[in-house]
Amino acid sequence: MTAQETLLSIIVSPAIEDGLIDWLLAAEDVTGFTRFPVSGHGSSAHSSMSPAEQVAGSRRKTLFQTHLPQPQALRLIKKLEQDFGNCGVHYWLTPLLAGGHL
Repeated sequence: MTAQETLLSIIVSPAIEDGLIDWLLAAEDVTGFTRFPVSGHGSSAHSSMSPAEQVAGSRRKTLFQTHLPQPQALRLIKKLEQDFGNCGVHYWLTPLLAGGHL
């Protein structure tokens, strides 16, 4: 692995989860990804939460992660913004120290 490998993490709502799966599967730079169900906690408007979310104090979200070289990750983020820019997507990019298959 090169020093410029990164971990791209993307969090989305259930409404666009299937669309993002298809989008990632079609992305040339993505050779694979992992997804996890997560609970989102934060300063989003409490009034826009469903009654179940208000009781739980969180929203259901999905976290996607993939690792790829930084230039490809940055290109993917730009395309993500173009295709999902108004969908409440949250992402972060983290340098990887190591990774691979054993």
